[in-house]
Amino acid sequence: MAEQDAAETWLPSLMTETPQEGFDLAISMARRAVKTTQPDVDTLKLLRPTYAADATDLIQVSGVAATWFATIAAANEYWRD
Repeated sequence: MAEQDAAETWLPSLMTETPQEGFDLAISMARRAVKTTQPDVDTLKLLRPTYAADATDLIQVSGVAATWFATIAAANEYWRD
């Protein structure tokens, strides 16, 4: 049960102090999404060389991170006072 609780609370807030922290959170969210959709670490490692050398796949990853960052930036009112 404790493991399930930890999985449910890994993201207590989208609030960050700075845009850099927001970007780091966006990357963490993107990485966590990959681990969630492909929980088999051996498969992840097996597939990594294929997508790591594919420019289209890498651009798509950037798009996912950008979407998460846009969400975080909006939640933080674009870090305006």
